[in-house]
Amino acid sequence: MAFPIHRPRRLRSSEPLRRLVREARLAPCQLILPLFVCPGEGVRKDIGAMPGVAQLSIDNVVRECEQARSLGLGGVILFGIPEHKDELASEAYAHSGITQRAIRAIKQEISGLLVITDVCNCEYTSHGHCGFVKDGGVDNDTTLEWLGKTAVSHAEAGADIVAPSDMMDGRVAAIRAALDGAGHTNTPVLSYAAKYASAFYGPFREAAESAPQFGDRRGYQMDPANAREAMREIALDIEEGADMIMVKPAMPYLDVLSEARRRFDPPLGAYQVSGEFSMIMAAASNGWLDLDRTIIESLTSIRRAGADFILTYFAKCASRLLG
Repeated sequence: MAFPIHRPRRLRSSEPLRRLVREARLAPCQLILPLFVCPGEGVRKDIGAMPGVAQLSIDNVVRECEQARSLGLGGVILFGIPEHKDELASEAYAHSGITQRAIRAIKQEISGLLVITDVCNCEYTSHGHCGFVKDGGVDNDTTLEWLGKTAVSHAEAGADIVAPSDMMDGRVAAIRAALDGAGHTNTPVLSYAAKYASAFYGPFREAAESAPQFGDRRGYQMDPANAREAMREIALDIEEGADMIMVKPAMPYLDVLSEARRRFDPPLGAYQVSGEFSMIMAAASNGWLDLDRTIIESLTSIRRAGADFILTYFAKCASRLLG
């Protein structure tokens, strides 16, 4: 019998064939667009480290959300940048906070678009840490009270999903109890269950104006060397009532994402973070990478590893590329 018997290239010979047998499929409805909401009107403040991304006033956020809906995206996630910051992150859970007002404006103007909110404190504290600072460190249990109040305020404003990203112990249980106690039993919790203390967040800290004023976040975000610990964190969040889970960042942690998909059943997301975005944009601007192909390949790798949905700054561009 002539060699070779098996010729895998047969199924690669044309685009229709490749499309027919493709294993990991990517669609706009699996992509979530992060948006940075700032005070003012008619504001579009470009972020130097993230080409094409900007802080937007609420009126411009509503326009972005209209585009997101028209492109068939899975939704948006809001990060608020308050006018005033303090040690108690009081604008994070204020009825008239920037995120709360943005949610109401979006819901008033646009139907059929999922609005997710980041539930954290780093954008709202004067020191840039994710919780109440006591004796030079972040006090876990006081911070849980803030997170519960913030989640409730977002749900009351109309958020479809709340997403805690702080990495405090017990935060999912505290948020679930606060939501249920306020009558928001149907509001899902998307937990940043395995969030690493990553160097890839650098551009985000410019975008969200959230760099710590002292120390770092390694006392509460995960050590990049640990994968087994991530499984323990995810299991705890599911036990506490998380409806969906997330790994952050995405591409440097595809092994963690893949193992989480193998072990756990709830919907699983990944965040292609600012550093991943900025590296691709910088390489493409220098002519080192084909931008369109790199966007789709990078997102496909995250899907292939097991993500059901992806938070990405490429969401709009990718949706257009996907046709």
